[in-house]
Amino acid sequence: MPLNLPTSGTMNAITARFVPLARRATALSTETTPEPALDSDQEREAVEQLRASRDAIRRELSKTIVGQDDVIEQLLICLMAGGHCLITGAPGLAKTLLVRSVAQVFHLGFQRIQFTPDLMPADITGTEILEQQDGGRRSMQFVKGPIFSNVILADEINRTPPKTQAALLEAMQEHQITAAGKRYPLEQPFFVLATQNPIEMEGTYPLPEAQLDRFMFNVMIDYLPREQERAVVMRTTAARPEPIEPLFSGEDVLRFHEVVRRVPIAEEVADYAVRLTAASRPGREETPAFVDDWVSWGAGLRAAQTLVLGGKARALLAGRAHVTYDDVAALAPPTLRHRVLVSYKAEAEGVSVEDVIARLLETVSVNA
Repeated sequence: MPLNLPTSGTMNAITARFVPLARRATALSTETTPEPALDSDQEREAVEQLRASRDAIRRELSKTIVGQDDVIEQLLICLMAGGHCLITGAPGLAKTLLVRSVAQVFHLGFQRIQFTPDLMPADITGTEILEQQDGGRRSMQFVKGPIFSNVILADEINRTPPKTQAALLEAMQEHQITAAGKRYPLEQPFFVLATQNPIEMEGTYPLPEAQLDRFMFNVMIDYLPREQERAVVMRTTAARPEPIEPLFSGEDVLRFHEVVRRVPIAEEVADYAVRLTAASRPGREETPAFVDDWVSWGAGLRAAQTLVLGGKARALLAGRAHVTYDDVAALAPPTLRHRVLVSYKAEAEGVSVEDVIARLLETVSVNA
């Protein structure tokens, strides 16, 4: 059941101070900006529900997940903003468990698709079968595939050929699939959380850039520190974990999407996101010299949109109702690492895409 939280006096005091965007502050990274008025009690309730439930979400996830705070935050931002997420990490790092646990917290339908070299598009979207009806008549009936759920875990998406990978493209972008010329809308909310293994490249089919760009974030999940890994070993070899209690419903998540988009952002902060993205593109007049040397292809417009929308969700989850420069900078690595292609020269010099992003954050000033 969803968690219904009452409106507190503190929240009323906060929302009462909301003012129009025209009165935004300029130094958002260090000063508090007045917050804009929300148009309805439902929106104010959704904001309060998000703020008050942060600790509850982490408490429920901690029943099965130890550590990985940055990964969890980025996954939650994707869900709140209505985006898709690519999770890159070695086997055995609880990627599947994390995605399933998040789906349980939000009381969403969950389906796992294990991508293999022989997987066909119809295995994902569904297929038509010949069915005999009463009276002996026969007709084609569409049988829905596992894509018809709220949270889709596309496990090891780079293990299947491009034709099957492309079956997800329409679903991710249009939230629909087409079979035999007929359109079938997908359930809402709809998220694709795909995983890929970076250590085994034999027999894999790297995702094309056009499809990578559809993922809001590329989240890197790494090995835990020794203390946390020991805690995982002790916990998983003792008792079974407690069941995760759902805190929200699908309707709550859809309402969060609308509230996130209404979070204000000053033009100066949005301009920083645009300049950060544009600086990653080689061959332009304003491009830093190291980008021309190390980058063969930079990020597109969708990266700037992701920085702004993700910054809005991050601000709400942090208990703020405005976006800061720090929100944009913090989301630059997961936003750009799958959209910036390093050159052969960079690879020869041992320069990774993470190095390029770090250099961009140092080079691009918050002040134009």
